[in-house]
Amino acid sequence: MPLARGKFKFTFQKQKFTVYNRRNFISKLGLGAALLPFYSPNAHSSPFQQKKLGVALVGLGNYSTNKLAPALQETKGCHLAGIVTGSAEKASRWKSQYNIPEKNIYDYRNFDDIAGNAQIDIVYVVLPNSMHHEYVIRAAKAGKHVICEKPMALSSKECQEMIDACKKSNVKLSIGYRCHFEPYNMEAMRVGQQKVFGKVKVVESSMGFKIGDPNQWRLKKSMAGGGAMMDVGIYAIQGARYVTGEEPVSVTAQEFKTDPVKFAEVDEMIFWQMEFPGGAVSTSTTSYASSFDRLYISADSGWLELQPAFGYGPQAGSSGKGVLDFPQVTEQALQMDDFAMCVQSNRESSVNGEEGLKDLKVIEAIYRAIGSGRKEKV
Repeated sequence: MPLARGKFKFTFQKQKFTVYNRRNFISKLGLGAALLPFYSPNAHSSPFQQKKLGVALVGLGNYSTNKLAPALQETKGCHLAGIVTGSAEKASRWKSQYNIPEKNIYDYRNFDDIAGNAQIDIVYVVLPNSMHHEYVIRAAKAGKHVICEKPMALSSKECQEMIDACKKSNVKLSIGYRCHFEPYNMEAMRVGQQKVFGKVKVVESSMGFKIGDPNQWRLKKSMAGGGAMMDVGIYAIQGARYVTGEEPVSVTAQEFKTDPVKFAEVDEMIFWQMEFPGGAVSTSTTSYASSFDRLYISADSGWLELQPAFGYGPQAGSSGKGVLDFPQVTEQALQMDDFAMCVQSNRESSVNGEEGLKDLKVIEAIYRAIGSGRKEKV
C-alpha cells in the first residue's frame, strides 16, 4: 500500500509482518509469497480477473535472455507475446524456443507497426541506456503501456519527456525497479519507514562489480550516459531513498579511477553522501572494479543489514532481532505482474516514471558535486 500523497511510494504490505522466519512470513499474509505484492486481506483468490496481457521484449541481450524471458514463464497476469530484435538469428531462436508467432516479431525498422498488434499490450524496453528515451516514446505513440529498464534515461530532461509522452498517449509507464517486489528489501522499507527500530540515523548502501569486456556499450558514455553510477549505483540511491522514505536534499561526492584507460569515458568508482530532510544521512559506494552489495540501516534502537541486498539473489540479512528468513522469489515476475495489475485495474505503478526521474535528479546532483567539489542541492 503506498504512503500518503507526497511521500515516497513503494509496494510493501502494511500488515505487520514482523518477520524473521519463513513460516511467519507466509502465515501472516495467508498466501504464497510468489504473489505477495498483489494481495490484500480482502483480495479474491486471484488478483487477475482478465486475460493475460501480452508483453513484447525490446532488445534480447543478457537480461532479457537470462532473466526476463524465464520470469515471463512464471507470471500470472502477463506472458511473453512478442520480441523486437535486430538479429535474425535471435529472432529465429526465440520464435522456436517460446513459440512466438511470426507476426509478433519485429525489428527496429518496423517497430512502429506494433501499434496494430492487439496481442501486445505492454512493451518492455531493455536496450542500452541511450535508446530508452526514443523507444519509450515510440511505444507510447503506438498506444502500448511501457516498462523501461533502469536507469530510465540519460538525463532528467529525457525522463520528463518520456513521462509526458506516456501521459499524452494515455498509457502507463513503469521502471524496472525489481527490488521493490523482493521480500528482504520490502522488509528494509518497512523497518525504515515505519520506524520499527526508531528513527533512522544512518544508511549505508553499496553496489559494485568487476566489469569485463572493455569494448562493451556500458563503457561508452554516448550509450551509457555514465559508468558504475548509472548502472548499479542507482541501486544504492534507491536503497537509501526507500529506507528513509524521503528524497535527499543535498549530496557530496568523490570519484576515483584505478584504470583510467579502461574507464576513460565513464566513472569507475564513486563515493557519495546524501542528507535527508528528516535528519538521516547516507553514505554509498559504487564501482566497476570491485564487488560489493550491501544495505545497512542504523536507527535509534536497532539495526538491519541486507547482504547481498540488490543482486539477482538469493538475498540474505539479519537485524538485532535475529537472522532474516524470507522466501526467495523471482523479482522480475513479481515486478511484471504488478504492472499487469496496474494496467488491468487502471492504477499507477508504484515504480512509475516519476520514480525514475527522481533517481536521475540525484545522479545529476552527484555528478555536479564531483565536478564542483562542493555540496550540491538535489
